[in-house]
Amino acid sequence: MQLNKEQIIEYQKNRPPYLMMDFITEVIPGKSARGYKYLDKKEWFFKCHFPGDPSMPGMLQVEAIVQLTAMALFTLEGNKGKVAYITKLKDASFIKKVLPNSKLELEGDILSFKRGIANCKGVAKVNEKIVCKATFNLVLPHIMEEFKIKE
Repeated sequence: MQLNKEQIIEYQKNRPPYLMMDFITEVIPGKSARGYKYLDKKEWFFKCHFPGDPSMPGMLQVEAIVQLTAMALFTLEGNKGKVAYITKLKDASFIKKVLPNSKLELEGDILSFKRGIANCKGVAKVNEKIVCKATFNLVLPHIMEEFKIKE
């Protein structure tokens, strides 16, 4: 499955300028996602991070990985248009500066998914070199609600 920006917006709630992906090249629902974002020099964060030495903030690199990975969950039946939250960020590494006019290649994998909680890992690359990587947990509240103890 491939998705363009308009189709991505149907599956998840982030909107430009905070949408951190332009195209999904591959989604395997419940398993993985691959995609990219072109980082035009006019991106809002380059203007303020940092004047005269622009780079993509590390936490926005993580956000891009998280948004992309969440697409592997949103494409599962019943999850289209729902919300996912990051609840834990582990082992984040920022390896190389990400500059304007780069293509940020994103890869995310679901390691496990039970009762609305996903253990995930992902990487961001520029020119096939890893610039950022992280492991993290995502939760889908609408699924977790099904497992809540009723009074």
